[in-house]
Amino acid sequence: MKQLISIRGLSKTYDSGFQALKHLDLDIHRGEIFALLGPNGAGKTTLIGIICGIVNPSSGTVTVDGHDVVLDYRATRTKIGLVPQELCTDSFETVWATVNFSRGLFGKPRDHAFVEKVLRDLSLWDKRHSKILALSGGMKRRVMMAKALSHQPDILFLDEPTAGVDVELRRDMWEMVRELRDRGVTIILTTHYIEEAQEMADRIGIISNGELILVEEKAALMSKLGKKQLTLQLQKPLNNVPEGLESFALELTDNGCSLVYTFDAQNEQTGIGTLLRTLAERGIDFKNLHSSESSLEDIFVNLVRGR
Repeated sequence: MKQLISIRGLSKTYDSGFQALKHLDLDIHRGEIFALLGPNGAGKTTLIGIICGIVNPSSGTVTVDGHDVVLDYRATRTKIGLVPQELCTDSFETVWATVNFSRGLFGKPRDHAFVEKVLRDLSLWDKRHSKILALSGGMKRRVMMAKALSHQPDILFLDEPTAGVDVELRRDMWEMVRELRDRGVTIILTTHYIEEAQEMADRIGIISNGELILVEEKAALMSKLGKKQLTLQLQKPLNNVPEGLESFALELTDNGCSLVYTFDAQNEQTGIGTLLRTLAERGIDFKNLHSSESSLEDIFVNLVRGR
């Protein structure tokens, strides 16, 4: 897959001395949904700001479709749409005027049919004559996305796009994101709703303390770092893991009423059969069992804590 954004040796140190980014290398591919995850203050917004030309890097290079974001700002900025965390727009303008104005800022000719489609896709058409001031927070978030899409960018940055947004709108927004990706738009998103990244993203990047600690295809990440667990609900509680079972990764939970076995699902020999036979030989009976698998959130928390 062809890279659209290339980042090499990128660092950012603010005047206060705080180093927000530390020698980042990253390629983002054309037509993918890339989720950038990290705790507050990890450097996500700084990275997005540099790519979008809002923040100046201290060192390193960023190119967008072959254009340097510093040396060829105009060419790169026209390719990018940004939905920032903050709701920043002219409160006294109407929805229709502010979206059309955003399109004009990028030198695009008037196209009322296209703007109408964007507003309809975001369920804003009925509000087109309303002033931004009168809209709810969720509606304002939709306006921010409409502004970002007004000039038909090749790349769309979504920085916490569903913060404070109701469930119905969140579903609508993600449906639109999928449609944009299907049309070839590259999507880069940050989100605190990690289940959204697990559902939507093609690749995952995890940033912590200004460093990229992992970049991986989502499926490969879940396969390599995800764990599976088998939980056995015991007929009688145990005080400790019985002798002779030390070779199994077992843990007693629920006041000794449950025995949890953690195993590698990718291994052909999971050890489940041997475990169940061993328990039967020792007269340890169970009344129920169920299996579970690590979520992306589990993997994310473990990686960040490990740093």
